[in-house]
Amino acid sequence: MQNFHISNLKGTGIAIVTPFTASHDIDYNTLSALIEYWIKGKADYLVVMGTTGESVTLSKSEKTDLFNFVAEKVSGRMPVVLGLGGNNTLNLIDQLQDFDLQKATAILSVSPYYNKPTQEGIYQHYKAFANESPLPVIVYNVPGRTGSNILPETTLRMAGDIEKIAGVKEASGNMEQIMQIISRRRPDFLVLSGDDAITLPLMAAGADGVISVVANAFPFEFSEMVRLAADNKLQEARQYHYRLLTLIQYLFVEGNPAGIKAVMHLKSLCEPHLRLPLTPVSETLIQKIKKVID
Repeated sequence: MQNFHISNLKGTGIAIVTPFTASHDIDYNTLSALIEYWIKGKADYLVVMGTTGESVTLSKSEKTDLFNFVAEKVSGRMPVVLGLGGNNTLNLIDQLQDFDLQKATAILSVSPYYNKPTQEGIYQHYKAFANESPLPVIVYNVPGRTGSNILPETTLRMAGDIEKIAGVKEASGNMEQIMQIISRRRPDFLVLSGDDAITLPLMAAGADGVISVVANAFPFEFSEMVRLAADNKLQEARQYHYRLLTLIQYLFVEGNPAGIKAVMHLKSLCEPHLRLPLTPVSETLIQKIKKVID
C-alpha cells in the first residue's frame, strides 16, 4: 500500500510512455530501466496509462499487468497515479475492479470524449465515478482530444461539491481559464499543467505542478525547472524553460507519443515503436529534433 497523500502530487509527474518491442509487445525490460531513470532524475511521481502511455491500444489484461509492474518496480519510492478514463460512465466504474488500487495514490481521469456531453453531463459523470472510487480523482481537461472543454465553473463546482475530486490537469491551453480556477479553488485543490510549454507561466500564476511529456526524456531538467518555479526562483527556472521549449514544440508536431518516443530513441532510452493507428515521426522531424538535442 502506498503511503502517499494527494499533496505529494505537486511538482512534476511524468505521463510515462509504454515502450514496445519490434513485435509490439510491452517491453518490460526497457520499462524497468526507465523507471530507475525517472527516479534518478528526481521526478516527483509517475502517471501510468495516460495518453502518452497509449492506453487506448492496451488490452484489459495488459493494463492490469502494466500497472502492477510499474507499482512493484517503484516499490513505494514515489507515488504512482493510475490513468483511468472513458466515455461510458458505468463501464468506467466497473473498471475500478480491475486494479489493486492500494498501489496507487490517485486516479487521473480524462473527461468523456466523442459523446460531447454538456457541462451538466460532465459534472454528473465525475460525480458518479468519484463516489465509487476509493482514491482521490484528478480531472483531466484536454479539449483538443475530447471535443469538449470543462469550463472553470464546472471544475470549481466539482471541487466544491465532490469530496473525492482532488485536482485538475488542465490542458486547455487557456491561461485565463486556468487562472480563474487557481484564484477561486479550495485551498487543497491541485491545479496541474497539462501543457509542458506553458508550465512555467502557470507555476508563476500559482499552479501546483505538471503532468509532463518531455520529462520522460529529460526528467531532471524539467523537474528542476518546476522546483525552481515553486520556490519563486523564476530567473533560474527560465533557463531550463527556454532550453527545452523548442524541443517541447517538436514533440507534438506529428503527434504524441510519437514525438517523445523519437527523442527517447535518440537518447538510447527506448525504441520508437508505437501501436497502430499511431506511426513513428518522419525523418525530417527526426533531424530537427536531433539538431535541438545536439
